[in-house]
Amino acid sequence: MKLGIVGLPNVGKSTLFNAITKAGAESANYPFCTIEPNVGVVAVPDERLDKLAEMYNPEKYTPAVVEFVDIAGLVKGASKGEGLGNKFLSNIRECDAIVHVVRCFDDPDVIHVNGHADPESDIETIDIELILSDIEIMEKRIERTQKMMKGGDKSFGAELACYQRIMDCLTAEKAARTLEFSDEELEFTRDLQLISMKPVLYCANIAEDDIKKTDIPYVKTVEEIAAKENSGVVVISAKIEDELGQLEPEDREMFLSDLGIESAGLDKMIKASYKLLGLISYLTAGPKEVRAWTITKGTKAPQAAGKIHSDFERGFIRAEIVGFDDLIACGTYNAAKEKGLVRSEGKEYVMRDGDIVLFRFNV
Repeated sequence: MKLGIVGLPNVGKSTLFNAITKAGAESANYPFCTIEPNVGVVAVPDERLDKLAEMYNPEKYTPAVVEFVDIAGLVKGASKGEGLGNKFLSNIRECDAIVHVVRCFDDPDVIHVNGHADPESDIETIDIELILSDIEIMEKRIERTQKMMKGGDKSFGAELACYQRIMDCLTAEKAARTLEFSDEELEFTRDLQLISMKPVLYCANIAEDDIKKTDIPYVKTVEEIAAKENSGVVVISAKIEDELGQLEPEDREMFLSDLGIESAGLDKMIKASYKLLGLISYLTAGPKEVRAWTITKGTKAPQAAGKIHSDFERGFIRAEIVGFDDLIACGTYNAAKEKGLVRSEGKEYVMRDGDIVLFRFNV
């Protein structure tokens, strides 16, 4: 999973990125301190995997990972190249989803490009630039499809109608993700790489002193915008995440407890991203390795096996599955098997989050 972190300059993007990846991206109180897209790979926190590691004491521990890409602050005119915008917009196209960091605090010591925090205006500024960038792509695609039709190939009619519907949406200054598509239309859009079509997780960056508050007007604005477009929202304090990133694991838990916070912002972001993209994890466990594998919700057993190796999918026989809670309660895989808790599932089995699997195959 690859997430692109976007936002206006000085909203806390790089501070947040540094905190969650410990990648040391430059962070400063001025725009465009991020000149190249910084990339950080982060392990997905999973207590189930930790418990399996305690059980098996494996040679190798391999969690699922998320790749975060910190993209320089976009400004009005980015789609026309303002603030190096074109270069960074292309970086977003390669991501699975967008983490849009929105400043939800006032601080006279931290410059805001528009003079003051305004979540609605800030979100609109970014959205418009993404939409304008997509309009350029759609203009070229529509022109190309029209030429195909002029050549006598009427089969492109449905494709052109789909593209025109997207264009009408974009010119009305609405993101393409607000549209609903049929399966046929989704095929037409697959290679477009429209930025405004990507799922969005809004990251409301609040002040450190507001962390225990439940009714923050700025945050409410972000939540209302997200609800209208079925986007996700997480509320974090980049400053607190930065402090957490400098602590040892055992000290982090104490720090969170003192603040009255249940989980770190990274955990919340990853959980929300998985939900937004419809992702789940299944697990494999043994003395050689315990590992988490990320798949799309609804994936059947053979295709899940293919994540490990194409031979597993090609020669799939069955999947031997035990529930995580059952395995932990029994203490060993053999004990779970003796109690009849290990199921044998075939090709039509739809994988569930947390399934512990042993695939049987023959090629």
